[in-house]
Amino acid sequence: MTEHSEQEISLRLAGEGDVDALVGFNRAMARETEAKELSVDVLTAGVGALIRNPSYGFYVVAEAPGASGAEDEIVGSLLITYEWSDWRNALFWWIQSVYVREDFRRRGVYRRLYAFVKERAAAEGNVCGFRLYVEKQNLVAQQTYQRLGMAETYYKMFEELSEGSDD
Repeated sequence: MTEHSEQEISLRLAGEGDVDALVGFNRAMARETEAKELSVDVLTAGVGALIRNPSYGFYVVAEAPGASGAEDEIVGSLLITYEWSDWRNALFWWIQSVYVREDFRRRGVYRRLYAFVKERAAAEGNVCGFRLYVEKQNLVAQQTYQRLGMAETYYKMFEELSEGSDD
């Protein structure tokens, strides 16, 4: 394993060529956090639909140089979706599908992704905040979010899936 400095990590918006990597990350995250096996076909369609429809949101990817000078490889990603707040006349950006490859964890990759998103939101000018949900047992992630300035809210989340939707 090659050690990469934080400066070697580059960030960019994801595009069509990143769908396979994002699908792989989503599947890995579902396995790790919920012991679920997600459908490759459904995920591929869902990730592709979002990338082709920026009104749904956008993915940000973190890349590091490949081994022995090989092409850069994606080592982390997150998804932003939008929620309109009539109370604030602005958007909340929801952070979802956060994944950092295991060999790149605890190296500031998520911190860099979050900083990229915050800078982009500031440039947009109509973003009032950031929200995310996290597994109750994922204390490491919760500590990371708190260190970056996020605070736990007093809201609980409820949902009802439409008939035919996977849980």
